Formats: sequence, structure tokens, C-alpha cells
Amino acid sequence: MKQPQAGAAAPTPHPIQILLADDHAVLRSGLRQLLDAQPGLHVVGEAATGEEAVEQARALKPDVVVMDLVMPGMGGLEALRRIAGQERGAKILVLTGQPKEQVLLEVLEAGGSGYVNKMSSSDDLAHAIRSVVEHEVFVDRAVTKARVQGSGRPPRRQADFTVGRLSAREREVLALTAAGHTSNEIGQQLSVSPKTVETYRARIMGKLGFQHRSELVRFALRAGLLKVE
Repeated sequence: MKQPQAGAAAPTPHPIQILLADDHAVLRSGLRQLLDAQPGLHVVGEAATGEEAVEQARALKPDVVVMDLVMPGMGGLEALRRIAGQERGAKILVLTGQPKEQVLLEVLEAGGSGYVNKMSSSDDLAHAIRSVVEHEVFVDRAVTKARVQGSGRPPRRQADFTVGRLSAREREVLALTAAGHTSNEIGQQLSVSPKTVETYRARIMGKLGFQHRSELVRFALRAGLLKVE
């Protein structure tokens, strides 16, 4: 086996390839400059319509598509569905100025990986991009509030039965997990260890029959445990 030469530089990690999809050229240009200045990120293409986004995603095979939902042509949501359905579907982060629960739910059900507020800083956007590459779904905590259902207000009817199968502490962990908090952060809020949080999360996933965090977010939205403001 060939030995590496002494003093040889370590291989450079592959940068995260990003496609920007927004009908405002000035916004795309600004995002490109900001993201290209971030370590490990590289914008490989741009699109101004839903159709262009689908075509560019197929041709460039980016790791992440950062896109607006309001675009000419087929629109961002339909473009999102088609990109997510491609053979090598990219992670898709939606840029939104006025996040709503129903919009986030539609994004996740269409195959998106979450959303980021347009007012977020470049560092926050870069963090969101890295998060969806490493994990499954990103929820912008700046515009979400985890609300644990107690005795005062019952869960929404369609999720009544399944929420009722969870203990009060499990509902707390579910809500905070869906809102994007880490095990360490949840542990600090609930005064338990991160290991205990992970045990609760595994128990929740088992009770609800879920395998992915995106399912937890969708469920939390439907059950009223997660509110987008």
C-alpha cells in the first residue's frame, strides 16, 4: 500500500453545493456573495422560475436548494415537489418572509427540509444549510414556539388519540425537539441529562411509529404542539 508523503496536506472536504432559486436577481446575487464567503459552502447555480429550479437541480445535482415559494411559472411548492422526487433529490430549504404553520406543513409534506426566515443572518442561513445536510429537517427557531399541551387546551382532534398516548414529559420533549432544540438544550430546559432526553425521544418515536425527525415536526404542527409565529 502506498504510504502518504510526509508533510502532505490532508484532503480538502467537498464543499456543500448550493442552488439558489428566487425570482429577484438582486437577492440571488447578495445570497451568492454571502454564502460563497462561508467556509465549506459553494453556490453552483441560480434559478429565477420554478421550471428553471427543477432543470438546474437535475443538471447540477446540488446538495441543497435554497428557494422562495413565490416564483413565476409552476411556483416554488410544485418545483419543490419535483426536485424532491428526482433520483438524487437535494435537500430543500425554503426562504420565507411570513412563515405560517400551514406553509411549513406543506413544505415538509412536499419533501422539503424546512424553512428559513428571509431576515436571518448569513451565519444563520449557513447553519441551516449545514444542518439539513447532516440531519433531516431544519425549523427556524426565531419564528417558532414550542407549546406543550396541558389540561387547559385539548390537542387538535385529528391528533387527539396519538397525543394522548404520550406522557406530559414526552410531550415536552416532542415539542422542543420539533422546534429544533438539541438534546443538550432540551436537557437544560427540563433539568435532565441529554441521555435522558434521547431516551424520551426514542420512546416517543416508538409510540408514534416514526423513524425521522420530519415526522415529529409534522405531527407537532398538527397536534398544536408547535406554533409558527
